[in-house]
Amino acid sequence: MAALLTTVTEGYERVSMHGVRRDLLRRQAAAAGVPLVEVTIPPDCVNAVYEERMAAAFGAPPLDGIGAMASGDLFLEDVRAYREERLATAGKDALFPLWGRDTRALAEEFVDAGFEAVVCCLDARKLDPSFAGRSFDASFLGDLPEEVDPCGEHGEFHTFVHAGPVLAAPVDVVVGETVERDGLVFCDLVARGD
Repeated sequence: MAALLTTVTEGYERVSMHGVRRDLLRRQAAAAGVPLVEVTIPPDCVNAVYEERMAAAFGAPPLDGIGAMASGDLFLEDVRAYREERLATAGKDALFPLWGRDTRALAEEFVDAGFEAVVCCLDARKLDPSFAGRSFDASFLGDLPEEVDPCGEHGEFHTFVHAGPVLAAPVDVVVGETVERDGLVFCDLVARGD
């Protein structure tokens, strides 16, 4: 049994932090052929509420039957320790299959494997807003400032994967409006035809 897990912000109907529309998230999970668990959290969610809602999700189907959770974290020790502690509290093992990988090599491997993604959110204090809405490709990686992690591991940017070898069909998206809020730049992605 496997499932995908993410948080969605109440009232916005978007993936928390990334700002991706809920319908795109659901299309992506369907294309991957993996059940999706959406944990709703309020805007400006405090940690206690986040932890309470995640614990409830871990204790309910289908996550109650899963013994381990994998995360794509790469090298942030504090984030890893937090995930390990919270998952241990829920009786689950924490897996980090990408831990310690060279992020430049990993980003290039992602592109070379045929994955396609769009930058949906970025921190304007760390990366120029012009990068919002760009394809995550060789050109993007070549244009990144040296101090920006190629996988955005320090929160410089987030992406939405819309095509690639693990998706049965692409999630056809177009780049919409870009807005800035509280130092973060969000690029609205919309399903083509919507």
